[in-house]
Amino acid sequence: MYFDTKVLKILTCTSLLLFYFRSMNFEPPNRWPQPPAALPNSMLDLPPNGAQVVVAGLVLVRQRPGTANGVIFITLEDETGICNVIVWRKLYEPYRRAIISGRMLRITGRIQRDGGVCHIIAKQIEDISFMLDELLQSQERTADEQH
Repeated sequence: MYFDTKVLKILTCTSLLLFYFRSMNFEPPNRWPQPPAALPNSMLDLPPNGAQVVVAGLVLVRQRPGTANGVIFITLEDETGICNVIVWRKLYEPYRRAIISGRMLRITGRIQRDGGVCHIIAKQIEDISFMLDELLQSQERTADEQH
């Protein structure tokens, strides 16, 4: 394989390795948190389309438009941004309680990109609202210890 020496001087060692692996059709290691770790919403642009990810956050909006044939749209927010989640009708019944009453959700699904819009197509939904209660209790304990 022929490399231009001027280009080689510019490339750092890391970028040279990535260039080499890509030229041989190898993919570099994943650079985003892999399941079961939750991916911050600010990093949703890193995984490729169709990658399985886990997102978590506070439920901002739940929508079930009458014209959407039972599809539910959920908007989650974490400290880095928002995330749009699509829940198909067949997934609603197994996770009904979490979808309806969850204040904070952890969702495993696949990234779907269309144009500039990114959605998570839900495969598994977990209500993690209890973590909010634990956060409040730990703050109360800290306040009691200080007095």
